[in-house]
Amino acid sequence: MVKAKIAVLVSGGGTNLQALIDAQKSGIIKSGEITLVVSNNENAYALERAKNNNIETAYIPSKASDFETQLIKLLKDKNIDIIVLAGFMKILSENFTRTFENRIINVHPSLIPSFCGKGYYGLRVHEEALKYGVKVTGATVHFVNEIPDGGSIILQKAVYIEDGDTPEVLQKRVMEQAEWIILPEACELVSQKYIKE
Repeated sequence: MVKAKIAVLVSGGGTNLQALIDAQKSGIIKSGEITLVVSNNENAYALERAKNNNIETAYIPSKASDFETQLIKLLKDKNIDIIVLAGFMKILSENFTRTFENRIINVHPSLIPSFCGKGYYGLRVHEEALKYGVKVTGATVHFVNEIPDGGSIILQKAVYIEDGDTPEVLQKRVMEQAEWIILPEACELVSQKYIKE
């Protein structure tokens, strides 16, 4: 069996990347293998995490006028099957998402369709959930299309909001209880479609 090749796109610290690496080591992800980590930020700690685990890395500057052209070429040259957005802070164009249709997955820190779409990322998602007064939030892993957070849902997991939650406390709980669990599970599910006998 030849495993599906996974590329992870990152911009920051790489906690979701670490969850994926750990899941690969523990056998949760067994049909796919992370073979490439790409960042649009050369100082992203996620690149260090990848190097520490002997995973090939690449840096393409956000401001590069041909950013997506370079990225598409790299992903195709490396025969990547699946692309995972893990804290990747750049909206991808319709051209890019069409090129890799149903092969790009993202984790979003709410239960879509709540608190999602353009501008909803990072702490803002949790700030809005607390402001609205919802009792349950969570995370969603979905396919990526040209609409921010608009692709079909793969997995969701609920997390309860507790009295006294701050956006930072809630963000950490959603990561630990939802994102880091369902992102690896979704990777395995999607990888199963791309394994080669």
